[in-house]
Amino acid sequence: MATQTPKQPPAPPATRPTPGGNDSDSVVLERRTQRVGPPQMYQVVMLNDDFTPMEFVIVVIQEFFGKDHGTATQIMLKIHLDGKGVCGVYSRDVAATKVDQVMEAAQKSGHPLQCVSEPVE
Repeated sequence: MATQTPKQPPAPPATRPTPGGNDSDSVVLERRTQRVGPPQMYQVVMLNDDFTPMEFVIVVIQEFFGKDHGTATQIMLKIHLDGKGVCGVYSRDVAATKVDQVMEAAQKSGHPLQCVSEPVE
């Protein structure tokens, strides 16, 4: 059993800069303001297929992208005629979530609807 109490290590000697003196060990960093740009945006794009009913596409656009019936119909027609259509533009994480939601809804309903997200250029 120990009978002596442990000793404290000696404190390092304190150094003070001399007022008005030139301290050769000091480093002065220049403070610069950082400018952060807006995040990269991604567009959620639905792809056309010959098997998914147009009514299902309209319902999906209304439900997951918050579009009214007229706008959802216009987007659906663009998908049908051009092969793909943009449903919305979001940040990367939100766009990925929207794609997952659409793909899950299509899979549960038995439709081969495809949806992807692409960076906005």
